[in-house]
Amino acid sequence: MTAKKLFLFWMLLLCQIICAQQDTIVKLNEVVVSDAYLKSFSKSQTVLVLNDSVIKKNASSLTTLLNYNATVYFKENGLGMVSSPSFRGTTAQQTAVIWNGININSQLNGQTDFNTITTKDFENITVRAGGGSAIYGSSAIGGSIHLNNELTFKNQFQNELFLSYGSFDTFGANYKVNVANEKTTTQLSISRNSSDNDYEYLDTKNQKNENGQFQNTSINASFGYKINAFNSLRFYSQVYDGERHFSIFNATESRTKYRDFNTRNLLEWQAKRDAFDSNLKIAFLTEAYKYFGNIDLQHFTFGKVNTFLARYALSYHWKNKMTWQTIIDFNENKGSGSSISEATRSVFSGSLLFTHAINTKLGYELSLRKEVTSSYKSPLLFSVGTHFSPVSFYSLKLNFSRNFRMPTYNDLYWEQLGNPNLKSESAYQGEISNVFTFKKWSFTSTVYHSKISDMIRWIPKGSGIFNPENTAKVTVIGFESGLQWATNIGQHQFKCNANYGYSKSEDEATNKQLVYVPFHKMTAGLAYSFRSFSAVYQYLYNGKVFTQSDNNPHQIVDWYVVSNIDVAYRLGTAVNYTLGFKVLNLTNEKYQSVENRPLPGRNFNLYLTFKF
Repeated sequence: MTAKKLFLFWMLLLCQIICAQQDTIVKLNEVVVSDAYLKSFSKSQTVLVLNDSVIKKNASSLTTLLNYNATVYFKENGLGMVSSPSFRGTTAQQTAVIWNGININSQLNGQTDFNTITTKDFENITVRAGGGSAIYGSSAIGGSIHLNNELTFKNQFQNELFLSYGSFDTFGANYKVNVANEKTTTQLSISRNSSDNDYEYLDTKNQKNENGQFQNTSINASFGYKINAFNSLRFYSQVYDGERHFSIFNATESRTKYRDFNTRNLLEWQAKRDAFDSNLKIAFLTEAYKYFGNIDLQHFTFGKVNTFLARYALSYHWKNKMTWQTIIDFNENKGSGSSISEATRSVFSGSLLFTHAINTKLGYELSLRKEVTSSYKSPLLFSVGTHFSPVSFYSLKLNFSRNFRMPTYNDLYWEQLGNPNLKSESAYQGEISNVFTFKKWSFTSTVYHSKISDMIRWIPKGSGIFNPENTAKVTVIGFESGLQWATNIGQHQFKCNANYGYSKSEDEATNKQLVYVPFHKMTAGLAYSFRSFSAVYQYLYNGKVFTQSDNNPHQIVDWYVVSNIDVAYRLGTAVNYTLGFKVLNLTNEKYQSVENRPLPGRNFNLYLTFKF
């Protein structure tokens, strides 16, 4: 790293004392969001909303969007390859992904591959930090990522087409149409992404990223119908079809590929009468993969799970001050695979949620959840929090919760290796947040502490055999800050934001940092616009990570700094055209987030957006 880059890093770090990011839900008129809990029961925790304009300024993968706009760390096995998060010092399985209020983490391995989520299919993507299992169930220990489709009941007919082409023969396309009136609404989005992904490794002669090509297609559809003034129906559907050839570092490695096909369907009936709200959700989800260990052969291994979910929630509101909500949930999974005998798992759960606004300055919220299943034992989950605003520019938030992660199909049912006696992982977490909000800037700082027990690890038993066991206890201590600043000078608009996260995540038995969990991560951005011209600069700093559990100082992935720049010009009024150009990895940084999996140097992307 050069002295100039180090100086830039520290200057951006110091900028945190003057500008902050938003941590509250953005309220939009005439808009319906299926994930109602996110707004009503998250007032004591930090919530970051990335709206449509932010999504459009980033690449289409969820990994890239969050990497440059949040403190979530990503372990990415090469560009476009498998991507797993670490949120507040936790593992990938301890971050929940919520699609329109439904947890969609894989039942097979317990996590979501963030490179299989196309961000342009959603109107907003929300990052909810801290424990959320009392509401969202398994995996919401470090935090949760919410993918929301918004339905608008007002007269409109809007079309938008996005096209992009860049280095390594990288192509992206997204078409979105919204058709609505006061009675019905329809939204359809189709995305296509592909790349040869054959970038050259920096400082390595004549060596490229081989066998790294990928392609994927996603279709997202949402429909809404108002039956009458009190009842409405909504339907959400998503299909994802992707294929990736996993990158090889040495020519002697076998060339492999991976296909996944996922579908999600959700039907929702909302009824409102006086002080009561009734909500019924019925969902059917599928996940399936095929892994080809040698692309020249037809042999493959596979796994698949079908999930049926039914959820009923009844709410009572008293004078806009108190809300009681009861939730009954049934979830059934049927899975099978090359190494998993066919198995069915049923989970029943009941939840009680309560929020009380004592006055305009003070409020609190409570959540309880209990799951019942024969596959594992679930603890009583809870969350208690309060928010206090003694003056207009300052708020104090406190939250304490118990969360969990259930064992996966692989953990329980892997033939001759799985352990049907596993307990679920359990975690206690407490956090305190201070929020300062002024006319042009805001600042948020949060301190958190987590204790995780019964962590599931695959332990070697000799002869190369591994079995899962509840062995580890982990203590996490961390700090997060976020800043946002905006001002107008005539027709010139300026926006600045920065995020910083520190996480010390130690195995209690060894007092060593967990592998692939950085102590430090920082992001920053500066945006400028004047009339039809706009420019955005992005900055990312990732601290070093250990790749071995003994924290061997010679077995690390070194820290790195990466930056991007995006310039665009808009033409037209009724029919709107935007032409943009991006330079990614502006300083041609040599870096990687996984050992021996280099990421690309400086590369370019040209894009065009039509609105009509």
